[in-house]
Parts: sequence; C-alpha cells; structure tokens
Amino acid sequence: MGPPRCRRALTAATALAAILMLSSCTREGDAGRPGIGAATEVPKAGGGESIGDFLHRVLPAGAGGTVIAAHGDELAYCGGFGAADRARGTPASCRTVYDVMSITKQFTAAAILKLEVMGRLRVSDRIGRFLGPVPEGKRDITIDQLLTHTSGLVEALGDDYSPLTRDELVRQALASKPRSAPGREFHYSNTGYSLLAAIVEKASGERYEPFLARHLFTPAGMKSTGYVLPRWPRKLVAVEYDSRGRGQGRPLDHPWAADGPYWHLRGNGGMLSTAQDMFRWHRALSGDDVLPEQARRKLFAPHVPVPGLDGSYGYGWAVRETPAGRTVWHNGGNDWSLAYLTRSLRDGVLVYWVSNHAYQDGKWNLEDQAEELTQGVADRVRAENP
Repeated sequence: MGPPRCRRALTAATALAAILMLSSCTREGDAGRPGIGAATEVPKAGGGESIGDFLHRVLPAGAGGTVIAAHGDELAYCGGFGAADRARGTPASCRTVYDVMSITKQFTAAAILKLEVMGRLRVSDRIGRFLGPVPEGKRDITIDQLLTHTSGLVEALGDDYSPLTRDELVRQALASKPRSAPGREFHYSNTGYSLLAAIVEKASGERYEPFLARHLFTPAGMKSTGYVLPRWPRKLVAVEYDSRGRGQGRPLDHPWAADGPYWHLRGNGGMLSTAQDMFRWHRALSGDDVLPEQARRKLFAPHVPVPGLDGSYGYGWAVRETPAGRTVWHNGGNDWSLAYLTRSLRDGVLVYWVSNHAYQDGKWNLEDQAEELTQGVADRVRAENP
C-alpha cells in the first residue's frame, strides 16, 4: 500500500483563527521533555523565560523538529528538538532539511510576481494565455484567481505521488468539475497552485525549480531550498514519523520524477528547506533582494476574505490586520509533519517551526499547540526587542 495523500491544505478553522490572532533531543518514549539541540539564542538582557526554556517546557516528549525566530535582520533563536533520524541517533538542528509542505505556495506566488516584474505576464491575465485552449466554463479564470484560491477549481486531482506530467495535470484540471464559478468563492486549491507552476514554466521558458533557484533562492542567499537541485547529504534530511512513531522515510524516498515531485504536488507543496534558509527568505522579503516593494505589497495584500475567519488570503499567504500591524503566515501539514511560518510586517518578527513527528496517537498533537508555540516564541522575541 502506497503512502497516504499529504494533507497540504490550511489546517482546521480553529487553528487558522488561532494563528491569525498573532499580534504583539529526546526519542519517543523518553520520560523528559525534548532536549533543545545545538541551539543559538541571543543572550537575555534581564529576567523572564528564554525561548529555549519556553520550548523545553511546552514541547511534548517524542516530538522532533526545529524552531527559528528573528527580529528584523537579527536572529533571536535557532535550535532543534528531538531527532531528525532516530535509527541513526541524529538530533534535529538548524541545518536539518524538512518538507515545508504548503509553505511552498509562497515561493510559487513570488515566482509569479517576479515574472510580472519582468514583463512576462500580468496577474490579471486569463489562464488561456499560457494554458489554452481552455473550456468554456473556465475561460474567465485569471492568474489572480489561482493565487487567491478563487478559481473554483477542485482541491486536488489525485495522490501526491502518482506519476503525472505537467501537460496531464493541465488537461485534468481544465476538465475537472468546478466547485464554483471563477471569482465567486474561496476554495483552497492545491490544483490551482500546480497550474501556477505550469504558468511559471510557460511564461519563463524555464523549468519550475531552476526558475525559482535563479530568481528567488540565489538572490536571497538560500542554498538549501528546492526539490532536487541542492543535493543535500542524505543524513541532513529528516525522516518523517507517523502518529504511531513509525518511520516513513525521507521525503526524497517517495515516488518522484527525476527533477522533483510529480505534478499533483509540484508548485503547491513538497519543497525542502532548512530553518536557516527560511530566515534568509524572511530577510529577502524585508527588502528588494527578491521582489520590489510594489510586488511585495501585492504578495501580502488581503485580496479575498477566508470564510468563517477574521482574516484574508493574499498571494500564497494568509493575512490579518492586528493592533500590532499586518501579520502574514502560512502553514503546511501532511500525515506526519507540520510547519508554521509567521511574519509580523510592522516589527519584523519571524517565527518558523517545523516538525517531522507532529502527531502521537492518544498523547499529543502539535496542531493543537500551534497558537501556544507561535505566540509564545513571538512574545519572547518582542520582550527582548521592546
């Protein structure tokens, strides 16, 4: 039996609402809290609980992953917890490579805006300019609607690891039964972001990952982010563990094409990265290294409301206005791992955490602790940078 389909959609509404409120090495079975391995933390100037002490207190025994936090360009904390590979006794660290899952969408959205800056497309373009011919009911779909999950396309077309080419993905997506008319309703769609990856290739004349590497990752100084181009040492890539603690291999162990995941997953998930590179991404988005200011404003604008939530969706980011200013974030999850990336645009606070073992049957679920983890780290960053 093959691996289960990844759950890459934004998590339950309660978790979404919780994180949108953000404003202001132990193996499974060990009795204690997970150790915080190889942590880097700015020394505290006074009293109060440090980020490392906070994580040691709240993280459940058996979980594994990495946390990084920053204030603007300044790193506040980076450290691993639990194991990246239990069989080899490898602790998680800031260098560990993880699947970032649906956080991939912000890279795809940034690539689209980069192409707009380059004059290769406009987000107002209908998809037929690049993916035609398009059937009657989908001819009005625009790139903007793919970016904001308002195209009406289905959430997914098949298993993440089923062999599927780009052209097959496009044909199936255009032939699928719509959930709503274009522009009418918000329906989270991984399929839509795979179509965006196809548009990146059509508009640029380059393959999806090489385009991102040349125009996004290299200018940002990110050398450990991608599908296959970074060629990480195998020992640096985290093994994922299911809710019973059974190893499910590394992301690269699952069926992929030679140049990355098949097209059910490409563009909407599956990107691999490190906490250090996510910090570099945060820094690049704070300036003009990747996108000029006008394009960044589009990326983080609250384009469409998300039903049932006090928040909106931008381009590859969820957005909420808070008393502390605009907060943007996205999460990603599958049956084994979980990740959250949150940025406060006014004061430049970044919190990113990722786990390769996020669920334990009958014991704990890091999804339930998402608000506590994210807000707790952010509060401690702000306490040191009033």
